[in-house]
Amino acid sequence: MTQTRFEYSHVDGGVPIKSWTRGVPVDDKAREQLARAARMPFIFKHVAAMPDVHVGIGATVGSVIPTKGAVIPAAVGVDIGCGMMAARTSLMAHDLPDNLEGIRSAIERAVPHGRTTGRGGRGDKGAWGDPQAHIVEAWSTLAARFKRITDKYPRLEKTNNLVHLGTLGTGNHFIELCLDQEARVWVMLHSGSRGVGNAIGTFFIELAKQDMRKWHINLPDEDLAYFPEGTDHFDDYVEAVGWAQDFAALNRRVMMANVIAALRLQIAKPFDAEMEAVNCHHNYVQRENHFGENVLVTRKGAVRAAKGVMGIIPGSMGAKSFIVRGLGNAESFDSCSHGAGRVMSRTEAKKLVSLDEHIADTMGVECRKDEGVIDETPRAYKPIEAVMAAQADLVEIVHTLKQVVCVKG
Repeated sequence: MTQTRFEYSHVDGGVPIKSWTRGVPVDDKAREQLARAARMPFIFKHVAAMPDVHVGIGATVGSVIPTKGAVIPAAVGVDIGCGMMAARTSLMAHDLPDNLEGIRSAIERAVPHGRTTGRGGRGDKGAWGDPQAHIVEAWSTLAARFKRITDKYPRLEKTNNLVHLGTLGTGNHFIELCLDQEARVWVMLHSGSRGVGNAIGTFFIELAKQDMRKWHINLPDEDLAYFPEGTDHFDDYVEAVGWAQDFAALNRRVMMANVIAALRLQIAKPFDAEMEAVNCHHNYVQRENHFGENVLVTRKGAVRAAKGVMGIIPGSMGAKSFIVRGLGNAESFDSCSHGAGRVMSRTEAKKLVSLDEHIADTMGVECRKDEGVIDETPRAYKPIEAVMAAQADLVEIVHTLKQVVCVKG
């Protein structure tokens, strides 16, 4: 049996924190934020912190927060259902052209990405101007449930929903072409529920704060505002967040289909596209059974790693990524990290990392080499090898990937 690797922290007035952070840096502010969550009265057993843990908005990124009788919308956040998808193709490294610029350009044409307008809607480079027929068809599988939500909350109707289905977004979202340890070609991408998920998250976070003020409930942090189970707002949020998570998973599947289609136009050799495929959330909440009880588990920057369940742990733009299989560690609530985790804020990265350093750190990767992506540069993240070592009792590595093309919003 693998040695237990978590560190135990007592929290005055709260449940303990169990952290898989040996050998990786953890900011004091992240520890304080974890402790504030641990003091909420409805936390079940303990809070689990993953090795990529760092300060977030609402809750700590890289945390697993199990609750009984309540849900904290800001712990899920506004990028509801954000996660990863990876698909192995039948292509090998030698099937790719020597110059990968054409492939990057083709992917960038196939998937709207980035943002050019204030509201990010139709007419923005990151949205569909006129959604393709297969996008509209995919949306139809979600439309009836969305109408039920917007009938109750009409302000959510005029959001970037259909026009964002199959789009990448900005920030740390990406599309990559990778090679595994056997030089096989994978497509990997990272995105969530886009504008509509952001609108749902923002709306219900504010609604929870209003409820706390109405009920005169004082909190250690207003971002820990919650909905008690049995209230209408609890049920409505659980319905809406579940829908947004389904939108996010579908968004990734649509993008993957468009990326594969773009590759087929660039590579003459016929190939199969999904020899192996994984699609997993890392910002979400769902009902699960742990320690013999049914609880709500919120994973904020964490991946489900139940025994035998496949997951994806990406590194930064110039680092390795991993396809993993869960070991089902009960103490982590069957969870693992969702990536490397930041060691610099976006602002710090732009101040501290030079463009020359970014270019050196992304050598061999066909990607943007401009100042607009310095906030996503490899030096802004924890070393992924240390992160993986700290969670050796949570997952086993099945495939090691190294990107050769990276598309950023």
